[in-house]
Amino acid sequence: MLTRVVHLLPAELAAVLERMPDQVKDKLEEIRIRESRALEIGFAGGFRYIAPDGTPMSQPHGAFRPSGDLCRKLLERVTNHSLYAMEEELRRGYITVAGGHRIGIAGRTVLDGGHVRGIRDVGAFNIRIAREVIGASAKLLPKLLDFNRRSVIPALIVAPPQQGKTTLVRDIARAVSAGQWGHAAAAGWEGRKVGIVDERSEIAACVRGVPTFDIGPRTDVMDACPKAEGMMMMLRSMSPDVLIVDEIGRPEDAEAILDASHAGIAVIATAHAKDLEEARGRPAIERLLAAGAFDVCVELRKNADGLSGRVVRALPAARSPSALERTPAGGNGHG
Repeated sequence: MLTRVVHLLPAELAAVLERMPDQVKDKLEEIRIRESRALEIGFAGGFRYIAPDGTPMSQPHGAFRPSGDLCRKLLERVTNHSLYAMEEELRRGYITVAGGHRIGIAGRTVLDGGHVRGIRDVGAFNIRIAREVIGASAKLLPKLLDFNRRSVIPALIVAPPQQGKTTLVRDIARAVSAGQWGHAAAAGWEGRKVGIVDERSEIAACVRGVPTFDIGPRTDVMDACPKAEGMMMMLRSMSPDVLIVDEIGRPEDAEAILDASHAGIAVIATAHAKDLEEARGRPAIERLLAAGAFDVCVELRKNADGLSGRVVRALPAARSPSALERTPAGGNGHG
């Protein structure tokens, strides 16, 4: 995984990370660089500090400590030496680079009328490495099939950060678009038109509008566009059967999803939450659940065998028939 982002790193930092054991580099998920503090990595669900010789350590003492000059070089590299051109991304606290990798930043904010205009004096970075896992949805997709429409049911996928939500929806887009449903009763179904609204350029990792990840033959992407506006543009321009969007939670997101739902489009969306009950604590998501915009909720978890999830009822009790009742006898159940 290190090879995917090493070109972004100043030579001194790259050299330290290149010295790590291969089994660590292969499972690398994030790199945290904090000025004058211990270099930290996340891998295989855990974390370690890294010594100058590349040795992973459980304690920060003796770890490599990036200098202020190194951090400035890193900022110049990830912004392609143009802070002004990245002003909007910096205002949101992250930069997405080619390959879908997201670089979170922290530092002193610049305010304008009480609102954050940008961040300066950047002193911390979190490089989250995007990865493509073909087949990541194989276990869950058969539980999300709509056997009446020969498509998927509307679903909300929830999990804490770094549990694989984006990886999962990327592979769902690929499989649904290609007609790879993973269920014997769906053999012969055609692939569906899929629309992805990729506000952070993480799902499809587009470069100049062209996806660099495999998202399927019948998938269209609205890249680097605010979710709510992008969903409406996609509905008007590309007539998708299935709409996929990552990390919802704002009132305008809910409005756009309801519009799509009323148009008969199955929306698959992700949100940060431990489980369905925690997701209900966010007003926009509770509104969607109460309106029946999602048939089910997938509580996603990452384990040694890949991604797994518990599929739970998300629709109001008065609505019928439920997604669970539409699953044919002998098929994969929800659980």
